[in-house]
Amino acid sequence: MRLYIIRHAWAEEPGDARWPNDADRPLTESGKKRFKKVVEILATRGFAPELIVTSPYVRTRQTTEILHDHLSKKPALVESAALAPGSRLADLVEWTNERKESEIAWVGHMPDVALMTAALIGDRHTLIDFGKGAVAAIDFDAAPAAGNGTLRWFVSPKLLGC
Repeated sequence: MRLYIIRHAWAEEPGDARWPNDADRPLTESGKKRFKKVVEILATRGFAPELIVTSPYVRTRQTTEILHDHLSKKPALVESAALAPGSRLADLVEWTNERKESEIAWVGHMPDVALMTAALIGDRHTLIDFGKGAVAAIDFDAAPAAGNGTLRWFVSPKLLGC
C-alpha cells in the first residue's frame, strides 16, 4: 500500500481579520496556481491516489479539489476531522486500514503532516521540513502502522520548480 501525505498549499496569512476563524482561511490565488503545477508534474510521474482524505479546513479542501481536478483518474474524496490541526495518527491509520484502495492521500497541516510522516517511517523524534504543497510517499508491505513504512520519496514544490 502507498500512502501520500500532503501539506496544504499556500494559504492566506493567519490572523487576517477577513478570516477570524482559522478554519475558514483559503488558499491564495498564487498558491492555487503553484500547487496545480505540482500536481501536474507528479501526475506525469505516476502519482495517482485512488482516495484523498482531507482536513475539513477550507485550505485543505481547496488543496484536495486541485488534486482531484488535475489527476487523470478522479479519486474519491473524503473529509475527516482526524486530519484537522492536532491530527490523530492512530485514528487515521485505523480508518485507512479498513479501506480497499492501494494508494491513499492524506491532506493536512503542519506540524501534523511532518510528525505523522516521521512516526510512520519509524522515527517519532524527527521533524520533516514539510513546506506548503510538499508531498511524501510512504510504502507499506503490510497494513499501515507506525514504524512500518518506508519513505519512497519526498518532494517540495521548490524542488519541482513550482
